[in-house]
Amino acid sequence: MNYRVKICCISSIDEARIAIEAGASALGLVGPMPSGPGVISDELIYRIAKSVPPPIGTFLITSETSVNEIIRHHQLTLTNTIQLVDKLTVGNYDQLRDALPGIKLVQVIHVIDERSIDEAIEISEQADAILLDSGNPNLEVKELGGTGLLTTGN
Repeated sequence: MNYRVKICCISSIDEARIAIEAGASALGLVGPMPSGPGVISDELIYRIAKSVPPPIGTFLITSETSVNEIIRHHQLTLTNTIQLVDKLTVGNYDQLRDALPGIKLVQVIHVIDERSIDEAIEISEQADAILLDSGNPNLEVKELGGTGLLTTGN
């Protein structure tokens, strides 16, 4: 069986190197978030992404929800993948693809209830991949995944 592993919250070029040597096929580089750990500057994301050899995936993990802001954020970091941890509120995936050809789009779906399944199915036709995650974007301060909590489906 062929496994692919993404290590998230990479915070330095040395951590990236260690993760790759340990077998990571992708690295998560966390941009500004309303809450949660692992946030690093866009400049550091850019430097880490630039240091990583192909075919390792470099994921810009962004909480931006507007196509124009996502594009701007990507232009500062130049990763090969964008992981959207919140829903698009302005624009659509086609606009992202047109502006960023060759960049993979991964949409996070926060597993909150059974409607999350319908959301994942709908989004799967637009994104290159979906990532099921914990968190709750409906809280006053959004919790956008990577919580380490198990979702039990209460």
